[in-house]
Amino acid sequence: MSTQSVTVIGMTCGHCATSVREEVGGLPGVRTVEVDLASGLVTIDSESRLDPAAISDAVAEAGYAVAS
Repeated sequence: MSTQSVTVIGMTCGHCATSVREEVGGLPGVRTVEVDLASGLVTIDSESRLDPAAISDAVAEAGYAVAS
């Protein structure tokens, strides 16, 4: 089990959080995705460590960006 966190820029509402949760949750091996809308913090629990590029791509697919 691996836990990773990223900060996502641009989320402003519950729909934003849901979009990010669905896209990141679709990555192979992801078990849970928690989104803190106020801080932009997205915490991902997965079976093994995810490629940061795959996380960034999933967030971009939802229409947002990962803070560098």
